[in-house]
Amino acid sequence: MLVRTLDEITDTDADIKTENWRSKRIILAKEGVGFSVHETTLYAGTVNDFWYANHIEAVFITSGEGEIEDLATGKVYELKPGTLYLLNDHDKHQVRPKTEIKCVCVFNPPVTGREVHDENGVYPLITEDQ
Repeated sequence: MLVRTLDEITDTDADIKTENWRSKRIILAKEGVGFSVHETTLYAGTVNDFWYANHIEAVFITSGEGEIEDLATGKVYELKPGTLYLLNDHDKHQVRPKTEIKCVCVFNPPVTGREVHDENGVYPLITEDQ
């Protein structure tokens, strides 16, 4: 059994900070469970382009409001507490928080914590063996 708190992750190398967002990686590939879990904070007024070409991501909004746009279709969805979106087709998307958004994200395959978004918003596929 693994029990971990956000306080244990805060300001460690599993706490990734950018101008637009902060991601606390709670469970990573090294745990060997087939997925990773993160608490992500998206800052109000930012525009975030993502495309997880190598991962499937589920995102559950726990606080805050904003919108997500499917960049392939132009369809815009409201984000608020209790909303879940699943990027099950490696969807290119843009997230626009109106207020600070906190969400829980699950990635498959799991991230290692060493990934960095490239110019297209893509995480490379990195395994624990690399």
